[in-house]
Amino acid sequence: MRNWKYLIAAAAIGLAAFLLYRTLGRYSLDQLVEAVSAVPVPRLLGAAGFAAASYLCLTCFDYLALRYVGKPLPYPKAALASFTALSLGHNIGLAALSSGAVRYRFYSRWGLSTGEVAKVIVFCGITVGLGLLVLGGAALLLRSGLAVEITGLSLPIVIILGIGCLTVPAIYLILAAFVRKTLRIRRLSLEMPPLRLALGQVLIGSINFAFVAACLHQALAAVAEVAYLGVASVYVIANATALVSHVPGGLGVIESVVMYLLPEKDLIGPLLVFRFVYFLVPLGLGSILFAVTELFYRRRNSSYEESAEIGAKA
Repeated sequence: MRNWKYLIAAAAIGLAAFLLYRTLGRYSLDQLVEAVSAVPVPRLLGAAGFAAASYLCLTCFDYLALRYVGKPLPYPKAALASFTALSLGHNIGLAALSSGAVRYRFYSRWGLSTGEVAKVIVFCGITVGLGLLVLGGAALLLRSGLAVEITGLSLPIVIILGIGCLTVPAIYLILAAFVRKTLRIRRLSLEMPPLRLALGQVLIGSINFAFVAACLHQALAAVAEVAYLGVASVYVIANATALVSHVPGGLGVIESVVMYLLPEKDLIGPLLVFRFVYFLVPLGLGSILFAVTELFYRRRNSSYEESAEIGAKA
């Protein structure tokens, strides 16, 4: 059984390396350098800063989730598991499964059961959904004209959708405030978190997506004057499409939808910068962290086994 775990870990690291190659392999080194160097340094730093802020928010997802399941861990442990899992999951696709497998790898070592890890994954998934709904609802209502142009829907429908997006988080908070028993919807069951955790989910989830949209905005602003809310509207639509399609890292989906915003502009450089700072740099760092932690725990387990054998012989 232990050998299978090592094989899975090696497969995850190998897949991460392949994803890096597949994404960058379509471009020559000169193209990559030219595309990135064409983006002004302040915009590049801004995009990188907002990407880092987003991943910082994502670590709070796990920190809150561990309190939800009654197994709070120190923030550094939650941050390590969260960043490693999501930096890989964002690129692999099927994020709930891919990042969930990495989370299980960490949390099972730290005393969580399979069921508790599953609750952490569900809690984080709900936080993602709440954040997307809040940002999406705000963008649809504040930039209704752009949403009409992009989706082809009528203005009343866009407004109804915007209100609907904001209604769901509101209902979630009301349930968290008043419902103390497990909610059951057909075969699904959900234990509502305390109101303070639910508020944290809505707040952190919304801020996270606001930072991601700001990262994309910084990259696009290098080639054109674009409003932040316009970029946020497009990003929400692109991200929702990517989540439904399970495309690794939204590869091609984000690029296609953004074309609606700036159809006349050359977006290769800005979009490559966005993908580089938000997906590829974290993927590289997460792969290294995952490899280092696997080696660390493998050596520690070997040391424990050797000590146990020596003690048994003594």
